[in-house]
Amino acid sequence: MKAEKQLTGRHVLMIFVGAFGVIIGVNLVLAWSAVATFPGLEVKNSYVASQQFDARKAAQEALRWTVRADAAEGEVVLSITDEQGQPVRVGGLDAVIGRATHVADDIRPEFIFDGTSYVAPVTLADGNWNIRMTALAEDGTQFTQRVILHVIR
Repeated sequence: MKAEKQLTGRHVLMIFVGAFGVIIGVNLVLAWSAVATFPGLEVKNSYVASQQFDARKAAQEALRWTVRADAAEGEVVLSITDEQGQPVRVGGLDAVIGRATHVADDIRPEFIFDGTSYVAPVTLADGNWNIRMTALAEDGTQFTQRVILHVIR
């Protein structure tokens, strides 16, 4: 006959230490991953940026622009339209295409106005993509927006 194994204090301690070791290990890996993929600051001084926020927002909303971004067949199309739905030609456009979670895949394509939209040749992998854009209106108003990029397969 086999002797029954007893649950001793040593066994309970090993189970306890092992379980908490796994929990702490997973938390450390997740914390490291979060810090390693954080893209950084949006602005250098948030207090100064907040002092001008309402004025910038009001000026940008007064333009009444609508922005949509689509990607298909190796091309990204950024459409900026006014309140009548007519295409807007901006004085300057700076746009960065990137993922929402990190900056490792960020690209800054050269968009060209084709008469209706801004187009750039870009091939994107699967996943969630955004465009962080800054456009300059004819009157000098800066229009800044983060646009979800709709990838069409």
